[in-house]
Amino acid sequence: MSATEAVSSLPVRVYWEDTDAGGIVYYANYLRFAERGRSEWMRERGLGQVLLRDEYGIMFVVRDCHITYRQPARLDDLLLVETEVLTVRGAKIAMRQSIRRDGQDLAVLELTLACLRLDGRPARIPPPVHALITPPSADNGF
Repeated sequence: MSATEAVSSLPVRVYWEDTDAGGIVYYANYLRFAERGRSEWMRERGLGQVLLRDEYGIMFVVRDCHITYRQPARLDDLLLVETEVLTVRGAKIAMRQSIRRDGQDLAVLELTLACLRLDGRPARIPPPVHALITPPSADNGF
């Protein structure tokens, strides 16, 4: 995956620990799957969490998140977490994530990430990071 590709995909297998007593994925675990997808999305662009912290003195946190659950995932399902940037502006990244099985959306997340300094105060996204996370198709303001 190049840094300019809009969508990143991460396969995730559903294990016992992800399910409730009925073998259905517990609703909060979709957030965990999405977090892994976002972390890999950053890593594919050369921006691991440790590098962001140590080199740039920043971290990204979820500011808000809306999830639409469409169908349940079940034990042993192979899911695909698709992560896409919509916009990058100032100190925020708007993203959409889809958790899919066999091409069908199971859960769709629309979220905003906020860029913070290590002391927890808001920070503009540093220009080198901005350049790596902004796909050409995104609507952006810097």
